[in-house]
Amino acid sequence: AAKAEAAEADRYRQMAKDAEAAQPPAAPATNLIADAAKMVQSHQDRKSKKKKSKKPSGRREAPVHPHITGDEKPQVETTVVTIPINSTVAQFAEALEVPAGEVVKRLLMLGDPHTVNQPMSPDAMDILAEDLGVEVQVVTPEEEPGFTFVDDPDDLRPRPPVVTVMGHVDHGKTSLLDAIRETGVADTEAGGITQHIGASIVEKNGRQITFIDTPGHEAFTAMRARGANITDIVILVVAADDGVMPQTVEAIHHAKAAGVPIIVAVNKIDKDGANPEQVKQMLTEHEIVPEEWGGTNIFVNVSAKKRVAIDDLLEMVLLQADMLELQANPGAHASGVVIEAKLDKGRGPVATVLVQRGTLRVGDALVAGTSHGRVRALVNPLGETVAQAVPADPVEVLGLSSVPSAGDEFRVFADERDARDLAEDRALRQRLLEHEQKSRVTLDDLFARIQEGEIRDLNLVVKADVQGSIEALRDALDKMDQSEVHINIIHSGVGGITETDVMLAAASDAIIIGFNVRPLPVARALADKEKVDMRLYRVIYQAIEEINAARVGMLAPTIEERDTAHIEVRDLFKVPKAGVIAGCFVQEGEISRDDQVRIVRDGTVIHDG
Repeated sequence: AAKAEAAEADRYRQMAKDAEAAQPPAAPATNLIADAAKMVQSHQDRKSKKKKSKKPSGRREAPVHPHITGDEKPQVETTVVTIPINSTVAQFAEALEVPAGEVVKRLLMLGDPHTVNQPMSPDAMDILAEDLGVEVQVVTPEEEPGFTFVDDPDDLRPRPPVVTVMGHVDHGKTSLLDAIRETGVADTEAGGITQHIGASIVEKNGRQITFIDTPGHEAFTAMRARGANITDIVILVVAADDGVMPQTVEAIHHAKAAGVPIIVAVNKIDKDGANPEQVKQMLTEHEIVPEEWGGTNIFVNVSAKKRVAIDDLLEMVLLQADMLELQANPGAHASGVVIEAKLDKGRGPVATVLVQRGTLRVGDALVAGTSHGRVRALVNPLGETVAQAVPADPVEVLGLSSVPSAGDEFRVFADERDARDLAEDRALRQRLLEHEQKSRVTLDDLFARIQEGEIRDLNLVVKADVQGSIEALRDALDKMDQSEVHINIIHSGVGGITETDVMLAAASDAIIIGFNVRPLPVARALADKEKVDMRLYRVIYQAIEEINAARVGMLAPTIEERDTAHIEVRDLFKVPKAGVIAGCFVQEGEISRDDQVRIVRDGTVIHDG
């Protein structure tokens, strides 16, 4: 410690000498040296005092006096202050509650003269803040000062599980939800739930289960892409007469990427041709193994139409919840996630929120994303007005200033002014982010990120025209040296690249690899918006070489391909001696007679020339 202090003292003395050398002749250099020496001495005094008695860090109560004269040094209580990067001298001084002139003077002493409206470098902020006894955290625009809640274990209470239903289209997700609702509320609400607000509550054995009403992995992943992991358990619906389908596989990959346990509901067991055992066999290929076969996944055979074994499914959900030991603190200020939001003609902005911690009450001041306000009313899934909502309760909130986005976090503040300030700060940050989008991993910068220690896993989403290409790529990647970076194929499938693939890649920071397939126009537009790296290949070895080259930092410049037009074939005309002529309609862009063309059918390339 003594050596470190001596080194710091030498550093400050060197700065003072540099400042003296940088001054014009008219400047009193002796004063600068004296001031710098005082800065060094006070820095050492503060260090020695800190050894004797450490002050508990906390929020500043009283601001520093605005007028400081002579050699008087501003006294600021030790705390952590968050300052945006590229803040001006005036903004830095305001954040530390010291006069801007004092900051300008100290920058001049360090040989780094600034005006009040000039931005400061992060290094200069750190040096000045350390001298003033303040710990600063310089954040980039996309960094949100996170809220870390530490609850006393004695305050934690068991909370109900939150469940999402996923599966292939027409396998009975919505029918199963309807059957669960009618079964779960039969005692209290004979006609079923009267109003759907994006979530449902059912009772089983005197315990509550919350179901999110947005079935489908698209909505699930869209929420996860915004950082909202609200689901505790996923129910995967598979039709017994249909088996595992492409969207079933996608749902499995999305749930695994989120690290959520999966309960399989084998639906339609009452239909002719139903074969639940075959479903189990097919799911084992995707690492979903029944408990009776030595796996960890619970399987329940149900019929949503005939209301068969719905109670068994709910009991299995409660059993899985007991294994997870879900807990929350109901005595704190409420916080949670916005499930969905809309603008109601009569009621104004209405947000459906899921409380994850604390108790939300009427009259609370809350902020959700960039909107804020006081809670005027709370409406539960039955359409009843309630006074409060506890953890795992979904409620509609009335009284917000604007419509938040699905996936936004909300939290309650003791003071409405604090809520308004945070909402305005987020709105400003969102505008800055529009100019400075988050950079996702690409093959071009992969090696640099590995060197900086940012990346240990490279996630890939693979789409191909045939299953054989996917297996060949998987085998080739397994043989590749993965000591520096581990390569994961988080999803693979046959067919064109869709919006769902892009959303999964965005949520998991993955690269999309395509063999002999093309992205749909909407998927390409979404990839451009989300800055997802999409690589399309005709030869599998080219993909292997590029991934390996990027891993070892030898990626050669690539030829960039641009689509100049999208054309739809409307009719075919067979002409003797000329062959087949395609009558086409230009949907986008323009085409000339010497252009290269690809013919794509159902997302798969069938001709290139």
